[in-house]
Amino acid sequence: MYHPYFRGKQYELITIRESATILKSAGFCPIIEPVRESLGGLEKALDAVVNVDGRAVVIVNPHHGDTDWGDVTELLSQQYLGTPQISAGILLKPDMTADEAAECFELHAEHTPVAIHAGFSDAKRLLEKLGAPHHHQRNVFFERHGKIYQRQFKGSQRILLRDGFVRRRNADYDREEAFSDLHLTYEDEGMTGFGDFLIVGDEYSESGGPAYAIAIHLTFIDPQRDHEMRVYHFKSDRLDTPKDPAGKFAEALDKMIETLDAPDSNVLESSAVREFRSLHGRGHFPGLGYIKKLSMNHHIETLAHFFHPAN
Repeated sequence: MYHPYFRGKQYELITIRESATILKSAGFCPIIEPVRESLGGLEKALDAVVNVDGRAVVIVNPHHGDTDWGDVTELLSQQYLGTPQISAGILLKPDMTADEAAECFELHAEHTPVAIHAGFSDAKRLLEKLGAPHHHQRNVFFERHGKIYQRQFKGSQRILLRDGFVRRRNADYDREEAFSDLHLTYEDEGMTGFGDFLIVGDEYSESGGPAYAIAIHLTFIDPQRDHEMRVYHFKSDRLDTPKDPAGKFAEALDKMIETLDAPDSNVLESSAVREFRSLHGRGHFPGLGYIKKLSMNHHIETLAHFFHPAN
């Protein structure tokens, strides 16, 4: 069903580790694009998934970062060859030929390969190489692929990735905006599942630069808008200096707590929200990466609760 797409930085991988049980219980399957040369964090995340009998897709030919492709293939072969829950993701990019794609599928045939369509266009030639789609195959589409391309893979499990997070400077965010309705409409799109890039977005960057403004991003399901997913952006009051990130975090957190405590709040009281409340009570600033991790954890819990409210 839900396939959250992670770029494998430190806190993204920690999110997967901490959310492994929730991901398993909800039937969610993370997609991980490794971006770091060291694969120790990735291995810890995959071990956490395997230990709860969950599932994950690891992209073996990542586009971003400095990960060596051969190292990912070696990790899967040595550590997870007999672990069907861990699949090899083949990133099908615009500059890839059908022959190259087919070779990658053949190399990872024992790792239950999953096609991640990220700009590749020669679907007809690829299917000539791989054979007709069938229900055991998974095809994941970045949304920029149109319906004509997607329908050539009918008969397989098809997952649509939509980037619901609009990247802006923190100072430029409105307080609230739409995130996505794909959790409601993916079947209307002819898909068997959906995915997103959580509160990080598809756009990749190594660092965000100095934080002139701090924003805490928190998604929620709005029953007054037919259960559309929306996102709050709680911003600091000060927007024009990189000084005092702890103080600016406190300003943003005050606004979050005010919203959470309102009688009409639709924000799930997740474990991440409880941690935000604890940080507020202690007056503690844990660092920007940790804040992002909490927002990602909350996003996963929110969707898990939407599909399985009793859990």
